[in-house]
Amino acid sequence: MTHSPVLDVAIVGGGHNALVAAAYLGQAGYRVAVFERLPHVGGAAVSERPWEGVDARLSRYSYLVSLLPQQIISDLGLSVQLARRRISSYTPDPARPDRGLLIDNGDAAATAASFARVTGETAEAGRYANFVSRLTPLAQTLFPTVTSPLQRADEVRATPGAAAPRRAIAEQPIGEHIRASLTTDLARGVALTDALIGTFSSSDDLSLRQNRCFLYHVIGGGTGDWDVPIGGMGQVSGAIRDAAERAGAELVTDAEVTSITPDGEVVIGGGERTVHARLVLSGVGDAVLQRLLAAGGAASHESEASAPEGAQVKVNMLLRRLPRLRDTSVAPEHAFAGTFHINETMAQLDAAHDVAVAGRIPTPLPAEIYCHSLTDPSILGDELRASGAQTLTLFGLQVPHRLVGGADPLAIRAELLAAAEASLDSVLAEPIRDVLYEAPDGSPCIEARTTGDLERSLGMMGGDIFHGRLDWPWADAGDDLQSPAQAGGVPTEHDRILLCGTSARRGGAASGLGGHNAAQAAPELLARSPRHGGAGRPRPVGGGRPPGRACGGSPSWTQARRTARSKPSPGTTVTMPARPSMPGIATP
Repeated sequence: MTHSPVLDVAIVGGGHNALVAAAYLGQAGYRVAVFERLPHVGGAAVSERPWEGVDARLSRYSYLVSLLPQQIISDLGLSVQLARRRISSYTPDPARPDRGLLIDNGDAAATAASFARVTGETAEAGRYANFVSRLTPLAQTLFPTVTSPLQRADEVRATPGAAAPRRAIAEQPIGEHIRASLTTDLARGVALTDALIGTFSSSDDLSLRQNRCFLYHVIGGGTGDWDVPIGGMGQVSGAIRDAAERAGAELVTDAEVTSITPDGEVVIGGGERTVHARLVLSGVGDAVLQRLLAAGGAASHESEASAPEGAQVKVNMLLRRLPRLRDTSVAPEHAFAGTFHINETMAQLDAAHDVAVAGRIPTPLPAEIYCHSLTDPSILGDELRASGAQTLTLFGLQVPHRLVGGADPLAIRAELLAAAEASLDSVLAEPIRDVLYEAPDGSPCIEARTTGDLERSLGMMGGDIFHGRLDWPWADAGDDLQSPAQAGGVPTEHDRILLCGTSARRGGAASGLGGHNAAQAAPELLARSPRHGGAGRPRPVGGGRPPGRACGGSPSWTQARRTARSKPSPGTTVTMPARPSMPGIATP
């Protein structure tokens, strides 16, 4: 067994959140090491070439950016460019696929005409716009707070304009709010999809898990926009990796952590190497963390009832060209430029949930499609671009891991792929197979990634892209926010272990928030922990901040939290466009 010098911070897992934490803490002068079991860092936020000999770099898992604040991009000096899509969504009418609803953020009149033509309701476009605009004050209130100590619910309620939308989302199933706001099943379905991305739920689930998912989808940037990262998701994680390395963090790959102890001992490779750290940050899911702690001799609170469960299938494709639509009034370049909804009316989404509860794959499978190459042609090589080739990413809903976990991987992958193709073909004028690009070996460029694949390849328990239950991005009145970990939403039951990944409160999506908030909480905790033999002494890196202060250079989080409690909080507002665009939740 090899023993290493004591680190200030050991980070378990090398996803983009872990890299954000490493970059901040390295900049602040701490000795940081990241341990990743895969041969590369980035986790789910990577770009890959799935097909041998085909020059197409796909964001194979995570693919859009919403919650990554400009503050993190600026603090870390990230070379990240995000592109906004003009078309919000296109939704073929499942009953009549020769017509579809096109929501164009650049043409309000055309959007209104599309609503009238497809739904038969001349007023539905206005109702939809009102549904979106009512959410805007809440988004503008919450998003500026995601990199700060947690607000309490009463602070959110006290913000002008935020109380009513917060009540609608946090106190009743989202289905009730949607039905009260919209009259047509098609428009209701477009609104509901944001509540079901990776979340197995019905519209009226009393647990409100769908509401929490919905909220995170509509607050990004204060507008709810989900942007395309130029160069693919690997460009995002690569830029963060570079920032961490510039800050002096050590990134160790092919290093599977096998146990963690509450006092900071991290064992790698089943005993091949052991490191000791004054603070451990967990970039893995909470269920994985509990297993590592149990392996280190700590009691675990993991239970089957709280086991994570993803609820999606992802299909990546490369096409020779975009397929023809049954709806000839809309150009494929417009229909596929935003979110393309397939069999996602509200009734279909709820029916699919009931079918999955009964243990069957939903037919038709609700799904939505993104064509990233229309927004970012750079992910394709020169020859592919010149040929007219395009990527498609299909995200199938209401496919819980319980349907996948015990099945033969090859068989269930084939079954879900067939279901996804059948659903897509139902709204196309030609089978998707007819336009698939072929690799040099003659194989079609299409692949399905199930929740089981995510568990096996990325260590995401249950294929859950959120690493467990999502929490509200605020604290309740009775929540203890005294410690920096609690104030940041990154605590565990052990003082020397913090969450820094998607399991953190306000974690989820490609945001970097878990890493940022753990890094803000860490200095105050490190200041209480003695160094051993001079190891891990903070060093100035890129104008690093003194230990004991938040890594953004602001007062510690507990100090900030106490200051916030000592005076009334009017809430935070920012200037935003009057007509924000949200995928599936867009103002015409």
